Amino acid sequence: MSVTDQAPSDYRLLVPRDWFRVDLTHERWRRQLKTFVDKESEGSRVPAEVARNVWATLRNTAEGSLAQGGLEFFLKTESPGSALPASLLISLVMTPRGLAPTPDDFASELTRRMDSDAEVDVRVLPAGGTVRAITRTAMDYHVCMPGGVGYLHLAFSMPLSGTDSPMGDLCDAMAHSLRWI
Repeated sequence: MSVTDQAPSDYRLLVPRDWFRVDLTHERWRRQLKTFVDKESEGSRVPAEVARNVWATLRNTAEGSLAQGGLEFFLKTESPGSALPASLLISLVMTPRGLAPTPDDFASELTRRMDSDAEVDVRVLPAGGTVRAITRTAMDYHVCMPGGVGYLHLAFSMPLSGTDSPMGDLCDAMAHSLRWI
């Protein structure tokens, strides 16, 4: 078995330091998420109702992700007082060795399931074969793990700036920084 056929033990991804990290693998993730919302709404004249709605939306997103292999949730406020921050949600979708679909097959299935506004393509990133799905405000990378054991899903959301922006370029660069270790 070559090194490229072995399942990785972890991944490394470059995320700017000013992005707030929430570790979804520990029970304290709700507290971490609340800290982010409180910190961002403090002193920014955000009405309490907006802060509660942001908290509820982010909490629901994290809870939904946990049911689907959620690992980490990164958040970055794009402008003071904005409703929802830019985010990166990382999930691990494992399959039995050798049963993960090829990126081409995965892209075909994803195209069939996605809304018609989404653009789906297959790319080769430094980490390997990748299916990218992009809409006006979201960019998803499904990176095939070595050893055919599943996909690492990087789900970027940019509700304020959109994917065709410097924030979208930054998110694309973060996806390209993924390495297996």
